[in-house]
Amino acid sequence: MKKLALISAIGLLLMAMLNPLTAQTTEKEANKEVKSKATKKARKEAKKLKKEGYFVAPGALPIDKQLENAWTKQYMQDEEGYPLYIVATGQSVGETQTAAKIQATETAKLELAGTIRTNVAALIENNIANMQLNNEEALSITKTVAAAKNIIAEELGRVIPLVELYKKIDKNVEANVRLAYDSKTAKEAAKRVIRKKLEEETDLLQEKLEKLMNF
Repeated sequence: MKKLALISAIGLLLMAMLNPLTAQTTEKEANKEVKSKATKKARKEAKKLKKEGYFVAPGALPIDKQLENAWTKQYMQDEEGYPLYIVATGQSVGETQTAAKIQATETAKLELAGTIRTNVAALIENNIANMQLNNEEALSITKTVAAAKNIIAEELGRVIPLVELYKKIDKNVEANVRLAYDSKTAKEAAKRVIRKKLEEETDLLQEKLEKLMNF
């Protein structure tokens, strides 16, 4: 019996030691796969963009490297398989690189806000379906959420610049930017904005509001 107990104890100890190693190996493999996919995508896209005449600002990373970083962010997932980052693009033409970049960045931020709002709206719609709300309440909530895009864009904190490319168009310059935003931070920011708007613009009871925003 003592031998069996000792063997069992050793077995459990080995399993405890091996599990972290297995988890680390799995994570390394996942990172390696992400890197491989991102590199392939980046090379293909970079080749296309270079042919179209795009170039980078002085001192910036090469097109290939910028795109590799961008695709890596797009492929990264959390433990549940959801994207770690929301990525958006923006394009604009201006008389100078600076003017074009500013407008393209604002366009990308609006796209980010739209994606964030859509994601949160889907969660809210799911909660509406599970709650006993009348048609008037449901319609009011849907309208309020739909109108939150611009406010969410204003509330976005530090976005992560991934890509910044330019192309000459006659006397003007076209800017092509790509931004990323942490998914969890985005959801929390959108929840704050939408919750505030719902409190201001609807007659929902606090109890219903808590259930609606519970996600």
